[in-house]
Amino acid sequence: MSQSSRRNFLKAAAGTACTLGMNLESSKASRGKNFTAGQPYVGLTTQKRKERSIQKGVLLDMLPAKLTLAQRFQLAKDAGFDVVQAPTTPDQHTAEEIKKTAEQAHIRIDSVMNMAHWEFPLSSSDPAIVEKSLSGMRTSLHNAKLWGCDAVLLVPAVVNPQTSYRDAWSRSQKEIRKLIPLAEELRIVIAIEEVWNKFLLSPLEMAAYIDEFKSPWIKAWFDVGNVLLYGYPQDWIRTLGKRIVKVHLKDFKRNEDGYAWVNLGDGDADWTEIQKAFSEIGYSGSATVELDGGDEAYLRDVSRRVDRLVLGRG
Repeated sequence: MSQSSRRNFLKAAAGTACTLGMNLESSKASRGKNFTAGQPYVGLTTQKRKERSIQKGVLLDMLPAKLTLAQRFQLAKDAGFDVVQAPTTPDQHTAEEIKKTAEQAHIRIDSVMNMAHWEFPLSSSDPAIVEKSLSGMRTSLHNAKLWGCDAVLLVPAVVNPQTSYRDAWSRSQKEIRKLIPLAEELRIVIAIEEVWNKFLLSPLEMAAYIDEFKSPWIKAWFDVGNVLLYGYPQDWIRTLGKRIVKVHLKDFKRNEDGYAWVNLGDGDADWTEIQKAFSEIGYSGSATVELDGGDEAYLRDVSRRVDRLVLGRG
């Protein structure tokens, strides 16, 4: 799903809603017996933990499409971003090109945004649709392994007139369990994201949903902006705690017309409390902006906003 399509989906779901990213990269030495996905490193001193910082990420789709792939990666780096999130790429040649170009720009591809879960939800009652969704996730997991990522974003289910909340829960868990052996083999975390899909509407539900897998390869991808209509990001952060392995950053503002997606800091998010909550849980993964794309000046401004609002710099 393109960024615009994803945003259109969220907008379409807003009416219903209104009625109601630790970094695993480090070094090879870090992946020893004291390392658990989504958990702090056992044995690190307090001082060393304080020195570890959140990495700023940007969607590949936010970088100008008119530029070459090499120019897009270089722009991300020049604008101050540490990592990039790339979409599922079925074509192996293109996937290899993405890997090579990112390496040449000395910027890491941090995660994969799975693209099959919207059109083909795992919660569907149609086995053919579910298989297409599983196939998309397998491709995403292999993309992640190729690119050196440590997580794939997954929207687990969609509740609609054809799919009840209970069915969305049980069906999606059943199918995700089929993916865990591959995730474990490739050492890639499946990160469950909360979105406007009428599912996982509270942090307690999301925590319970993830915990029921009893697997270190199933974690949370927390989106700050997606809970603003019906909750408080800082509450979700504190409740999900160490389950959070990746983060999306966006903001929106309520107005006379309903709401509008805005740049970070221009909306209703309480970034002081959000920053405090991330600090309290010791979060040190990536935080990837999910906003409209733009030119270098715009991207540099977004990067500075992340510094100020999330990282507490400047």
